[in-house]
Amino acid sequence: MQEEYMFWRLAWYFISDHDFRIVQLGEGDKELWLEKMENKQLQVIRLLRYDLDWSSWMERDIEHTAANGERIRKQLAKKQLGILNIYVSPYPPVDDYEYRLEAPFQLQEGSKTEVTTMIMAPVLYEKETAKLNSLFSSRFDIPAEIHTDSEDIENLKQKTLAGAVKKEKEEQAVFRAGKPLFTYAFIAIQVLMFLLLEWKGGSTNTSTLIQYGAKFNPLILEGEWWRFFTPIVLHIGLVHLLMNTLALFYLGAAVERIFGSIRFFLIYLIAGFSGTLASFIFSDGLSAGASGAIFGCFGALIYFGFMYKELFFRTIGMNIIVVLGINLVLGFVIPGIDNAGHIGGMIGGFLAAAIVHLPKKKNMRLQVPALLLTALIFGALLWYGFSDHSKVVDEQSLMIAASEYIDAGEHEKVIELLEEPAQSEDASANVLFQLAYAEIHTGKMTEAKEHLQGVIEKNDQFHEAYYNLALIYLNENNVAEAKELVTRAIELENGEELYTNLLEQINQYESGN
Repeated sequence: MQEEYMFWRLAWYFISDHDFRIVQLGEGDKELWLEKMENKQLQVIRLLRYDLDWSSWMERDIEHTAANGERIRKQLAKKQLGILNIYVSPYPPVDDYEYRLEAPFQLQEGSKTEVTTMIMAPVLYEKETAKLNSLFSSRFDIPAEIHTDSEDIENLKQKTLAGAVKKEKEEQAVFRAGKPLFTYAFIAIQVLMFLLLEWKGGSTNTSTLIQYGAKFNPLILEGEWWRFFTPIVLHIGLVHLLMNTLALFYLGAAVERIFGSIRFFLIYLIAGFSGTLASFIFSDGLSAGASGAIFGCFGALIYFGFMYKELFFRTIGMNIIVVLGINLVLGFVIPGIDNAGHIGGMIGGFLAAAIVHLPKKKNMRLQVPALLLTALIFGALLWYGFSDHSKVVDEQSLMIAASEYIDAGEHEKVIELLEEPAQSEDASANVLFQLAYAEIHTGKMTEAKEHLQGVIEKNDQFHEAYYNLALIYLNENNVAEAKELVTRAIELENGEELYTNLLEQINQYESGN
């Protein structure tokens, strides 16, 4: 009874104090294998209740334990595996055995599996308890005299097994906080939006993407704030859609099961906003896609890893880190990928997870600072982007936006868009010309004339500028200047019918006079 009590006392110590988990309970409840792979030194414990006789049997058994451990190590792809092998016996072997236990056993030199062996026999309790306490942080104490009966032993056994089952259920419950309802909803929305884009002009068509809410800095600066969110459900091409849908199916479902549906919804939207905001600041091109929100799922899972470090690395941790690393590397290597949006989304997802925290685990000391920090970061980035438009808008984006407005006949919006950039000394001839074109259509001839002259100063080969300036001079009855300008336009672009027609009209006018 004393050995049986000691066997279950040790099992209870490892399970309750050090969170080891039961791997296998042998027949007759005499052998118990425990594991905790996140431990650095000893990942596996084997308890064996056996009446030791000769040390040669113990040596063979240690070799067998090491061979089993090596198989486990290879199956789990662990670099090193440490096994604590404890015999619970009424007495140690009758012959010389100490030298077999002086150092951890290895099957062969350089083996990556080591077996440290102890013998819990009454005459060795003091020595082996000291050794055990040196290996683990909490103390294992043995009463000077053990008085127990079969009922006490059975109660201890049941308490130990029930404790192991309870811990396992608690860990499983962490991954069952919610069902992936919003994950599937977002997948459905982005598929439907892709079909709509294809129907309305194509998901790779710039005009269609802008019309339906892609991230486009000039329009965000014009006040279309919803473009921080709408890109989350838009995708550019079928491959883009398929990749993000697959990623969302796995990552989104994992985050929603851990954090619950409402928390996932908030994490996904905040991460999506954060990704678009980072793209707005650091990437001036047009963009769309759920990548920022999906990287936010990575950020949320990393936050989960901070909260449940051991559980994270024992379950999904290494897979998440490897996949995240690959995606970040690809983002830097492959051109055209909006890595700013990815990193911004990941940071946003981490912060959002800290704000909402984990289900039934309120921690205001952590959540409130996370909320304030997030608000501070978002506010600072928005101020930076809106304080100076030139920081977040390139000429190509300006030209695309201006063309969209001109096609829609909204010339006043073109003027609003280009007026400020045109005042810069670095303003290009294209910007000045588009602005002048819009001013002509709104009757602002004086401003248009000034800007067209600026175009010619910057680029004296810009034939369209000569033509439009000729029209303005003709409108002012300055026929000679108009004729000179249109003649220069024809020299630069010979054969342009508009130019030759205007020259003919001027010649006819001069003949009539």
